[in-house]
Amino acid sequence: MPIVTPRMVLRALGALLLGVLVGAVGTVMHRSVRPWGLVVCLLLVLAAAVTVRAWAGWTGSLGLLVGLFGSVQVLSGLGPGGDVLVPGGDAALGWGWALGALAVALGVALAPRRWFAEVPLRRPSAP
Repeated sequence: MPIVTPRMVLRALGALLLGVLVGAVGTVMHRSVRPWGLVVCLLLVLAAAVTVRAWAGWTGSLGLLVGLFGSVQVLSGLGPGGDVLVPGGDAALGWGWALGALAVALGVALAPRRWFAEVPLRRPSAP
């Protein structure tokens, strides 16, 4: 198990903030153009998750998951004026966003480490 360094903690905090931002943007925009708004928002989660996993490893993925899940859950509730960003009448799209974003980010977090390693490709030796 790797030793937790200040650099790892700072990267995890940066990933947490990115997760909050991606979750907020996705929660607001997933209903914009049906069904393409949801697809684009899930692709945004995928891009953020892959970037964080390659940049910060498992700690960054954990930070992104916490920030993403937290912001989606907070923004899915009732607002101060009674308004809702994820209405119950549109359950398929709302559940698609909430569970889809979590599934995409978790899938990237659980992917093999070698998919994100910076290992140069071997070139065949010249005859």
